[in-house]
Amino acid sequence: MMDIFSRLKFRTKINLGITLIVAFTSLIIAIFVIRMSSDALIEQSRKRGEVLAGNLAMRAENPLLSVDLLNLGSMVNELKKADNEIEYAFIMDDRQRVLANTFSDGFPVQLKDANKSSGNVIGVVIIDTGKKRIFDFAAPILLGDKKLGMVRIGLSRSGIHAVVQNLIFAIMVLTGAVLLMAVLISTQFARQLTLRLGSLQKHAEDIVATHLGPGLRKEQEKKEGITDKFKRAISHPPKGDEIEELTETFDAMAMSLACHIEDLQITEADLIRQKELLKTIINVSPDFVSLQGPQLTYLAVNKTYAEHLGRSEEEILGLTDEEIYPGEVAAARMEEAKMVLKTGHPVNKETREPETEDYPPRWFHTIRVPVHGQKNNIIGVLSTSREITEIKSYQAQLIQSQKMESIGKLAGGVAHEINTPLGIILGYSQLLQEDLDPENQIAKDLGIIEKQTRVCRKIVADLLGFSRQTESEKITMCFNNSILEVVQLVSHTFKLEQVRIITELDDRFPIIHGDPEKLKQVWLNLLSNALEAINDKGIIHISTQLDTDSMTITAIFSDTGHGVEPKNLNTIFDPFYSTKPVGKGTGLGLSVSFGIIKDHGGTIEALSPLPRSLRNKLKLPEKSGPGTLFKVILPLDELSDEDQT
Repeated sequence: MMDIFSRLKFRTKINLGITLIVAFTSLIIAIFVIRMSSDALIEQSRKRGEVLAGNLAMRAENPLLSVDLLNLGSMVNELKKADNEIEYAFIMDDRQRVLANTFSDGFPVQLKDANKSSGNVIGVVIIDTGKKRIFDFAAPILLGDKKLGMVRIGLSRSGIHAVVQNLIFAIMVLTGAVLLMAVLISTQFARQLTLRLGSLQKHAEDIVATHLGPGLRKEQEKKEGITDKFKRAISHPPKGDEIEELTETFDAMAMSLACHIEDLQITEADLIRQKELLKTIINVSPDFVSLQGPQLTYLAVNKTYAEHLGRSEEEILGLTDEEIYPGEVAAARMEEAKMVLKTGHPVNKETREPETEDYPPRWFHTIRVPVHGQKNNIIGVLSTSREITEIKSYQAQLIQSQKMESIGKLAGGVAHEINTPLGIILGYSQLLQEDLDPENQIAKDLGIIEKQTRVCRKIVADLLGFSRQTESEKITMCFNNSILEVVQLVSHTFKLEQVRIITELDDRFPIIHGDPEKLKQVWLNLLSNALEAINDKGIIHISTQLDTDSMTITAIFSDTGHGVEPKNLNTIFDPFYSTKPVGKGTGLGLSVSFGIIKDHGGTIEALSPLPRSLRNKLKLPEKSGPGTLFKVILPLDELSDEDQT
């Protein structure tokens, strides 16, 4: 049976299937409609009987009280004549005596007990006489709460049965009409569908034969027998309907596609691995790498560039420079990218980002090259930027070092030449003062000459120190003592300026190999700068700490002055750099100190403002200045361990 069905044409199957579906659906609907209609009619008939029985009970109340049998008989007869579906009606008193009825051949006694309804509600039962079924309604006749009697009405169901029969006939006629229409529509639909299926099968066979067949891999063919099935689908279609023929053709196509898809999946996996590897390489690069399309929108950026812009990679993709950078910077970048797209010439330049409140100026080396497509047309711009701020700093330091070397040689020569006449001027001014009265105006003028000559000698001494023209005489010395001697020397002056010096020196008395006088010059320069930085009352804190592990001694000079701006921390040790007003300093103090510490094999660095921990330790008020901290680290003498034991 199934073999016969499978050999039927698809058009026949559609007609047969739609016919069965419509017939089955119509049958189900007819059953439910008939059942619902029948129930509704029965319920309507029951309610009508309850209304008739209730009305008769209300009308029979007065005649029953007056025992007006004639009136009661007239009432039941009129009711039966008024409705053909009423089979009988009778009235009983409270003693079950029948007072009036519609039976002409005598009242059937067994009918009294057919509906033993009690209470004050209308009772309904179905009585089967063998020929028909009757609704029997029993309605009580009430006078207040007292039951006077009972009204009984029998309502035939033959009318309901006739209506239901007519409804079944109408539904069957309608179902037949719908079934006929469905067959006609399904025939036309099947015809159009089979035509399209035939066309689709032909195209599928052409695709398999011309495009997918050669792509089959030999190993896959041998393993699964794809070749035989493929040839059979093309040259010997199976016997059956159009769907089976099309299915066989698509099976061959699916097998071929599976081979191609597997190849594509392998290729895709290789591409994904290569993409992930390339992305990893680009992301670990410290350079800023980005790719812009022909519309100058970002197609790809690496992690370093995204972090530099303060955004995620996903947020940057699809944006242009106008949406990322400020106006002038964005315009310049987009103009460069447009020129690369237009001319194909790469851009190689150094750019400088302006300084901000948090960061100093930054330098970048930027390269922009065109990206060519398969047709050798330019499809994008690849940009790489590398920060060269440190290299620029080294270049500046090298240039500055060369300048300073030249200036040092010049300053050393000039200092030697000036030192002799300055000594003569100083000596003669002192001699002349001895011959004059101190109150004489000339003596006072000579005092001014002596004072200014000493200032010049100090500048010359600084120049000599800067030019390294004087040699250090290093000896074994106590590090703490050199600091204490300078503190005792300036303590009185500092007290007059309301500046308090607090010392917290390491009690192990570290011994170093150094030049005491030059180190005292460093301590004096640091204390002098701290005093000048404190505008009002303030504190200078000096601490030393011995580190036997690294064999170093550290001295920290902290003050509560106005501090140093972060951008100037790297330049305060440059020669002739000074934040003091004109005439207040030469800008050589920290430079000379830097040279002395470097000559001792140590380091000196500055920090501003003071760390919060140090401010809390010194219990500084909130209104005090930000302050500056100078940290000097010197190596210990090789014999310092023996000296300390």
